[in-house]
Amino acid sequence: MRNIAEYEISSDLALAKHLEKVRNERGLSLDEVAALTGVSRATLSRIERAETSPTANVMGRLCTAYNTSMSRLLMALETDTPRHTRFSDADEWQDSESGFKRRALSPPTENFAVEIAWGSLPVGADLSYQKPPIEGLEQHIFVLKGALSLTFDERHFDLAAMDCLALKLHGASRFRNLGDVEAQYLIINSNRC
Repeated sequence: MRNIAEYEISSDLALAKHLEKVRNERGLSLDEVAALTGVSRATLSRIERAETSPTANVMGRLCTAYNTSMSRLLMALETDTPRHTRFSDADEWQDSESGFKRRALSPPTENFAVEIAWGSLPVGADLSYQKPPIEGLEQHIFVLKGALSLTFDERHFDLAAMDCLALKLHGASRFRNLGDVEAQYLIINSNRC
């Protein structure tokens, strides 16, 4: 059984290799990705060499540049893609900056249009994305526990436990936990825009 440090190292390496592969498949140089994302070439290079882990903000920018969802960018962390996924077996990714955690609950395969992920924001966390990963992406946010303050394209929504918000993504977005407990929620994306 691997310890946490060994898992984190192998996950960082897998993600780094996958991000480099995605960039190369799109025929983009590091300079071009830097121009598209506003993230420095040096930082992108360090991420692709697994010298640093990307933050959720950087992952969001990469999703936009590559026109893909975060689940698809994080699928490199999945060791297997069965049709049945147990929550306890789903690999967890954590943003070191905000404390945001994410687990892909449904296998991120090319053959299905819907992806479901679990997210968690600690008390006081504030997470912003400049642009959607895919313009017009259909997204549903279902709050399981706690409360979220959400802003999408300058429209503001406050969601409590068991509330659901459905929209198509355009423009900037912001997720904030203004409550007194960790906010846990489902992120349901449909990749048929």
